[in-house]
Amino acid sequence: MNTGLLILRLFVGLALGAHGAQKLFGWWGGPGVRGLGQHMKHMRLRPASLWVAGAIGTEVGGGLLLALGLLSPLGSVGVGAAMLMAIVAVHWGKGFFGQGGGAEVPLLYLVPAAVLGITGPGSYSLDSFFGITLPEPVTGIVAAALAVAGVAVAMVGRTPAVERPSVELAA
Repeated sequence: MNTGLLILRLFVGLALGAHGAQKLFGWWGGPGVRGLGQHMKHMRLRPASLWVAGAIGTEVGGGLLLALGLLSPLGSVGVGAAMLMAIVAVHWGKGFFGQGGGAEVPLLYLVPAAVLGITGPGSYSLDSFFGITLPEPVTGIVAAALAVAGVAVAMVGRTPAVERPSVELAA
């Protein structure tokens, strides 16, 4: 059981941490901070710099905490917050499968992170090594509620969409 939790934590946490590093450093073909800022503006999130910091913090920070099994369940909540934001802001209304822009891939990060948040990191974790235990279930519930509230604030605070006039065709 503990070996399975370790493998799952390492894969999900490091994969999402690397995804965030693309945004932070521009590694592996990523946009870097400047490109991410432009993307946040394109998504109408304001102030864009706040949401850039949030995206990088939840993806890199949450991914690394999850991979290390440190301060559980905060890493799980960070990953979940990043993926919930991606689902709502980018993938919503595009179906399920990734080839159509759907939420398939973010859900494949969110679900295992949520499960790890519920089960705990297992014995092969820094929490276990250092004897760290955050109060449960309060920590997970409060952190998850704050993550959902943050996504809601982001969506409500978006700048209005620019309406494009419809073109009437002459008959």
